[in-house]
Amino acid sequence: MLQELLQLNIFAFFLVFARIGSAIALMPGFASGYVSAKIRLAIALTIGFVLTPVLAPQLPVPPASYVGLVLLIVGEVIIGGYIGFLARVLIGALQTAGTLIAYSSSMANALINDPISDQQSSTVSGFLMTIGLVLIFVADFHHLMLQAVVDSYTLFRPGAGFPAGDFTYYLARQIAESFALGLQMAAPFMIVALTYYIGLGILGRLMPTLQVFFFGMPFQIAAQIWVLTVTVSGIMLVFLQHFQETYTRFLTP
Repeated sequence: MLQELLQLNIFAFFLVFARIGSAIALMPGFASGYVSAKIRLAIALTIGFVLTPVLAPQLPVPPASYVGLVLLIVGEVIIGGYIGFLARVLIGALQTAGTLIAYSSSMANALINDPISDQQSSTVSGFLMTIGLVLIFVADFHHLMLQAVVDSYTLFRPGAGFPAGDFTYYLARQIAESFALGLQMAAPFMIVALTYYIGLGILGRLMPTLQVFFFGMPFQIAAQIWVLTVTVSGIMLVFLQHFQETYTRFLTP
């Protein structure tokens, strides 16, 4: 009896850990390059240990074959990774907006190593993504991400398979919406840049001897930084609202 109980609890724990661990391995903040892999593993193990008694009634019985066990664990890893990867898609809207803002303000060549996306990106993108990640944790939206993973056991029951077609469609839709949101957040900067370039072109025609770019570049950078100062709070509010609405869809009513 004790041996069967231990085997059942170990099976349930590793099944929960497969989904929780794969989600945390991709969620922004938890999966950032400056977070040690040991810390991420400790967080996933702790959350899995706490949630195993709660989620145990929703888990299937251990499969009779090793093939069934492998397929069950792979399915859990895919579902958890999918939910965690959605957060990266959502925060990618800030990277898109920052890249467009950098192009509009002539600061596209100012690159830094972004610790959020773990790649080279513009300074403006790194600035926006850092603020966005801080606000996600300040607003307790990291709890929302973890709650979405827990409630996903109601939407996607272990062992019942997962709708690959719906997964693909929803992911493609979120990528398109994320890019569109980034374009909308960068719209004020693109409008200011377009107006400024038109005026600069007219000025260059009226005064051919004037060094247009030498004269206009400092003013353009200063103007775009001023626009960023005015609009950064609105950009973050729109991003947080979109982030919350996306993950709320995974919560059970």
